[in-house]
Amino acid sequence: MKKLVLVFVLIFSQSIFAQTAKEIIDKNIELSGGLTNWKLLNSVLLQGKVILGVKDEYPIKIYQQRPNLTKTLITINGKDTAVEGYDGTRGYAMNYATNKLQEYPGYVPESFDNDFIDWENKGFEAKYLGKEKIGNIYCHKVELTKNVNKNIYYFDTKNYMLLREIKKDETLDYFDYKKVGNLSMPFRIESSSTKKDGDYVMLINKIDINKVFPANTFRF
Repeated sequence: MKKLVLVFVLIFSQSIFAQTAKEIIDKNIELSGGLTNWKLLNSVLLQGKVILGVKDEYPIKIYQQRPNLTKTLITINGKDTAVEGYDGTRGYAMNYATNKLQEYPGYVPESFDNDFIDWENKGFEAKYLGKEKIGNIYCHKVELTKNVNKNIYYFDTKNYMLLREIKKDETLDYFDYKKVGNLSMPFRIESSSTKKDGDYVMLINKIDINKVFPANTFRF
């Protein structure tokens, strides 16, 4: 009888945690603009500057378009230079040894939407890991798992905005949320990794959404 009660308690507690994780994700989507508005988002142009290391600072533009097109440009000596992108068939990035763009056959493009938009339909499992502090802010900690891939998300307990995302090789911190149309987006992003060679701070001063980009925007 005791074993039966224990099994029931475990099943019940797991269902509560799963429901809580879903509620937190749903709340984030709702308060950041709503599922309909996120799905109506077809393109984004981010403009600002990126800080690499202590002193290296460059103007930056990031073009993104549904379903997975992307292109990142930095301005060096007044000239826009592509450093990474995906044109729908080919992924490419700057080879700094040759100072030329290089195609990468194994390039895996990221989805235009983040993982927790329609996470259930994408095959993810959500798990609530409790509360944890980031600085002085209490956050809900949620884990999304699909096969061997596992990401952890930290949502502010007060407004449910995403404050931190931990991937396999990178941690992203999000700050300074502002309204862009009907959507709330971060205007400061900090990236760190265990190797520390790709760490950066991105300060965004302008975000345009649903612009129609020229046909050759993402071409390699």
